[in-house]
Amino acid sequence: MLSPVPSVPAPGWGLRGFPPPRPPLTPSRGAAAAAGGACGPRSRRQLRGAAPGAPTGAAPTHACPGRPRPSAARRSRTHFARTFPRAHTRTHAARPPEAHPLGPPGLAARRSASLPFPCAMASPGSGFWPFGADEGSAAAESPGTARAWCQAAQKLTGGLGNKLCALLYGDAEKPVETGAKAAPGAAEPRPVCTCDKKPCGCQKADVNYAFLHSTDLLPACNGEITTMSFLQDVVDILLQYVVKSFDRSTKVIDFHYPNELLQEYNWELADQPQTLEEILLNCRTTLKYAIKTGHPRYFNQLSTGLDMVGLAADWLTSAANTNMFTYEIAPVFVLLEYVTLRKMREMVGWPGGCGDGIFSPGGAISNMYAMLIARFKMFPEVKEKGMAAIPRLVAFTSEHSHFSVKKGAAALGIGTDSVILIRCDERGKMIPSDLERRILEAKQKGFVPFLVSATAGTTVYGAFDPLIAIADICKKYKIWMHVDGAWGGGLLMSRKHKWKLNGVERANSVTWNPHKMMGVPLQCSALLVREEGLMQSCNQMHASYLFQQDKHYDLSYDTGDKALQCGRHVDVFKLWLMWRAKGTTGFEAQIDKCLELAEYLYNKIKNREGYEMVFDGKPQHTNVCFWYIPPSLRSMEDNEERMSRLMKVAPVIKARMMEYGTTMVSYQPLGDKVNFFRMVISNPAATHQDIDFLIDEIERLGQDL
Repeated sequence: MLSPVPSVPAPGWGLRGFPPPRPPLTPSRGAAAAAGGACGPRSRRQLRGAAPGAPTGAAPTHACPGRPRPSAARRSRTHFARTFPRAHTRTHAARPPEAHPLGPPGLAARRSASLPFPCAMASPGSGFWPFGADEGSAAAESPGTARAWCQAAQKLTGGLGNKLCALLYGDAEKPVETGAKAAPGAAEPRPVCTCDKKPCGCQKADVNYAFLHSTDLLPACNGEITTMSFLQDVVDILLQYVVKSFDRSTKVIDFHYPNELLQEYNWELADQPQTLEEILLNCRTTLKYAIKTGHPRYFNQLSTGLDMVGLAADWLTSAANTNMFTYEIAPVFVLLEYVTLRKMREMVGWPGGCGDGIFSPGGAISNMYAMLIARFKMFPEVKEKGMAAIPRLVAFTSEHSHFSVKKGAAALGIGTDSVILIRCDERGKMIPSDLERRILEAKQKGFVPFLVSATAGTTVYGAFDPLIAIADICKKYKIWMHVDGAWGGGLLMSRKHKWKLNGVERANSVTWNPHKMMGVPLQCSALLVREEGLMQSCNQMHASYLFQQDKHYDLSYDTGDKALQCGRHVDVFKLWLMWRAKGTTGFEAQIDKCLELAEYLYNKIKNREGYEMVFDGKPQHTNVCFWYIPPSLRSMEDNEERMSRLMKVAPVIKARMMEYGTTMVSYQPLGDKVNFFRMVISNPAATHQDIDFLIDEIERLGQDL
């Protein structure tokens, strides 16, 4: 871990841009406990809670009567520590408790294991209220709301309700539903299944996964009980991760260097199968080191947040496990795609939602689809005869546009040299006069302009190109107009902000990524095309083994032949179900909140000492671009030496953020501008307090640079 951030420059940090070496690893507390402790060595059976000599099936008792029975969360952590002893060997830097962003060393781990339920906040920015005190604390429980949640959870079948209550209360504090009180420390009886229902809805007996493998799960004969129990345990792991993702007292990231993770765990694939016990440990380990992209203080990417309805929809989609190429194998999903794309085209402004579209694997592929269709519209023969049969094509996009425009040109054989970059103003917007000038230049050289890709929400500045002026130019020269609204398309949901896309209705095609501003789980990107049937003509290959022409239903719902892919994931259901749950007004409120938070950040730092804005004026999107100027640089003249030192500030602060795990925000250079922070907000869980925290954390981590 990094050394604590001092009040004076720390030796070894300077402005090199790299953190100092880690301290040597120390034996873990879990490993030490496994070796003995106050009660001496304990057998594996004792560690599982059975007293020495107890008969099989007896109620578990604590192996050491002199100690209170540990909580379920503590037992889980101890078991994990013994299985993966090196997972707990990282030491915290010696640092005053009040200075540590997550409290005194070790407290963060205890908090993350207490698993508070995400129902209400104690105070803004303080994390979710706990139902029980942290280990070693005398704080009293607040069980009222927990009991209500637990009563609701009891309606769940298959024992999942009891497991949720265990997460809320701990084993010793489960609410008793009957008149009789359970004996202290006694395990709740779990009846053996005697029903003949398929699938069984009874509470399941405990399953020992140490001797079971994937071949014991369905479709194995009599595999129902094992399968239900295994999947419920997987759901437990997922629920714990979801709860922690919203808890501000937990880290955004438990950062390890690649070589550390490779050395601490065996990630290699083997010839022999692992047990289901090991598979569950793999799941826990993977999520332990995953970035909590739903954390309210994760601002690193355009896609952030974790929507519960979207998550449920993703689980359902995986369970359905079907393909999107024909109606016969995905009837509901195909219809939902038809309905949702039509609604999105209506919001773009095309009358009655006319046109076509498809969900693709991300905005880069959607942009490439647009280039492909634009080329086919101008030269249909290219589909059969290739680029050799047509003139030299050129496309135009702004110098701040997404790199996918050039990548698409490379993939389609047009070539990156055929993508002409148009100058932008100081706010990152395409300059229409320069666009027209470059079009005329290209035509004079004998090139054929076939596409202009305007951007609605650039990746770094969040700029919106002047679509009306660009549309006029495209109409004048008969060029296909595409709008890359992957980042900014969500603003069409907001009556307050959709004016920023004025003119989008005149586009021939639009890219819109709901997995960004709308918070739909990855991936969810749509390409919308104004002319119906053009996409089908461009891409269809008439594969007779899939798209038979004598089927007994309307063949227009066999959408697979208009896609480049054959196998296509069901991406629409997440968006559709979230739209049903929120309504358009719910998405509008979510988007408006994120833009208000961006304005709040801008107003906080625009005149604050130690900050310089990358460009003047309020940002159009949630992108807020700024430099943090450490005290040592504030009195320096604006010269090459200052720029050279300033360039190293953001990378060092970002590295420290990740080492401490407190927050994450991106940085980058752009043109002649050295590294600056690019703050983006798309997570509706973020609050004003999280913005304040970010500002304070940047100053704390960068004051000595």
